Amino acid sequence: MSSEAVRQEEQPVPPGSVLRYTFRERAIHWTAGFSYLYLLCTGLAFWSPWLFWLAVVFGGGQISRTLHPWVGLIFSVAVCFMYSVWAPQMHFTDLDGKWFKAIRFYITNQDEKMPPAGRYNAGQKALFWFFFYGGLLLLLSGLILWFTESLPWSWRYLRYAAILVHASVALLSIGNFMIHVYMGVFAERGALNSVIRGWVTLNFVKRFHPGWYKELIGESSAANDLSRRE
Repeated sequence: MSSEAVRQEEQPVPPGSVLRYTFRERAIHWTAGFSYLYLLCTGLAFWSPWLFWLAVVFGGGQISRTLHPWVGLIFSVAVCFMYSVWAPQMHFTDLDGKWFKAIRFYITNQDEKMPPAGRYNAGQKALFWFFFYGGLLLLLSGLILWFTESLPWSWRYLRYAAILVHASVALLSIGNFMIHVYMGVFAERGALNSVIRGWVTLNFVKRFHPGWYKELIGESSAANDLSRRE
């Protein structure tokens, strides 16, 4: 039995649908998502006095300052779990290069002109790797800032570098987060449902991930042939 078939047995789905994310995958995704949103809001509150009201919303500056690094650890652990689950499926191929060259058609919803994306398209893979490596940079720089008083004065440049890296990567993550939301809500309508209930329709797969659709149909045909022989 293929790994895809094993996944499909983990959760019943409606007829004409396929399981895209297991419960474990969805739990990891939302843990990373909610912890990121908390870090984003409190981080912006620390970054600019104009945005300090965000800290007030989350209990005040002192509470936000105390919880920010701990929630950062939760986010980092979730990112590591995401890596263990999805990294094998996120390797770039020659087809992904063609996908990037045709990205204007993706933005304008001309899906029929796009190369046949597999389970994850090139844009989703790029976002995955940004959040993984970006998460590592945020963790390392955040640890330095968390324990900055323990650093000797001769290491002060490490502190300065950590401030620059932490703020820069955090700001870049906002742009990537907005792209992620756009792709999940507007570019691929139905994708949001997949991280809530786990499944998507085969029509969704055929339209947005035709490469994966061919894999599913091929496995289904092979399974039917095997059942006839038996």
